Amino acid sequence: MTRARLALRMLLAVVVLALIAAGVVYWMHPGMLPSNPNAAAPNATTQVITRGEYLARAGDCVACHTAPNGKAFAGGRPMPTPFGALWVPNITPDDETGIGKWTSDEFYRMLHTGVSRDGTLLYPAMPFASYTKVTRADSDAIYAYLMSVTPVKQPNHPHELKFPFNNRDLLIGWRTLYFKEGEYQPNPKQSADWNRGAYLVQGLGHCAMCHTAINALGGSSESKAFEGGMIPNQNWYAPSLTSNREAGLGNWEIQDIADLLQVGVSHRGTTYGPMAEVVYNSLQYLSDDDVRAMAVYLKALPQRDSEPPPTSQARMVQPQVMETGRKVYAAQCSMCHGDEGKGHAPAYPPLAGNQSITMSSPVNAIRMVLNGGYPPGTRKNARPHGMPPFSHILNDEEVAAVVTYIRVAWGNSGTPVAPSQANELRKLLPE
Repeated sequence: MTRARLALRMLLAVVVLALIAAGVVYWMHPGMLPSNPNAAAPNATTQVITRGEYLARAGDCVACHTAPNGKAFAGGRPMPTPFGALWVPNITPDDETGIGKWTSDEFYRMLHTGVSRDGTLLYPAMPFASYTKVTRADSDAIYAYLMSVTPVKQPNHPHELKFPFNNRDLLIGWRTLYFKEGEYQPNPKQSADWNRGAYLVQGLGHCAMCHTAINALGGSSESKAFEGGMIPNQNWYAPSLTSNREAGLGNWEIQDIADLLQVGVSHRGTTYGPMAEVVYNSLQYLSDDDVRAMAVYLKALPQRDSEPPPTSQARMVQPQVMETGRKVYAAQCSMCHGDEGKGHAPAYPPLAGNQSITMSSPVNAIRMVLNGGYPPGTRKNARPHGMPPFSHILNDEEVAAVVTYIRVAWGNSGTPVAPSQANELRKLLPE
């Protein structure tokens, strides 16, 4: 290599480092953010505060920022991640331990860029990669609402992350790979409903955080958005929304999608686990128009399956396993789901032809047999019908057999389940 080329490469390296340093300096000095003359005033109107409460519900802020049996938005709960525990902060308007001294500019910058008031880069468990799409007006309304809640003096707990993930400087690289800053821009080729739904799903709803697979760096590929994946540390599978073999909604009616989101149950399916919590804390409070808009957008997601689903895999199951599964089903399941798995929707969902039963991952079906569960109690379904747990009644072989049976019976196209898979999930049950 000539000296001239070496000198040129060194110069380029210096320029790149200077640009990175400039970016860090910008993040480290909140005062450099331009002020907004239309920022939410300290004495916001009741209308703005009410809208902010609605939007905070849409963003499901209370779910993370409220500890079990704790004060609303006061933080104090650990969020387990593959990298260690992140402790959720206090976002009540307490001056010392909350966000009481924050301005609306600083709050918007945090949502929009993932940079805290003091210039600290936020870990992406805070869904700023989605919240960056939130408009300034909506950010100001959420800010006004949070400033109206009761202040709680509760110091924040330091994070407990493993080395090297406790080094925030690594977040600069993460942001380069996985964060694209910018408010949502409406697509002029789409309807108003589609655009409103896209804004809610992509932004405040941050739906892709669960329904897109997370890689070893805690990031996700935009090209694989909504294709489904395991939810880290929760051991639930968030099904693909782009595959009609999983939870793809392309052949659902709009009303069935809207009911699932807002009510928690529909004639096509029922929510359990983490999705039930989202419905309970957030989606049930959205207006019919907004939920319908989300349904319009979700139904229109590109479907990625080109070939027809496989035929029943019943022939792959050993006869004795199939017989055990049939007996367990007849004794424990048929009274609600019917002899032929047709169910009694929406109270008791069908199992025959149910995509959530036959998708490639059997995790959710196994967990439902072991754990049982309830759909969320919502304003439109205050007394949901639940399913009891069977972990104390059935052994691993019986759990695997009955899950295998429902995945391959009645023409279902699922695959068999092994007792070891049931055992792994049983180990995660609380003692």
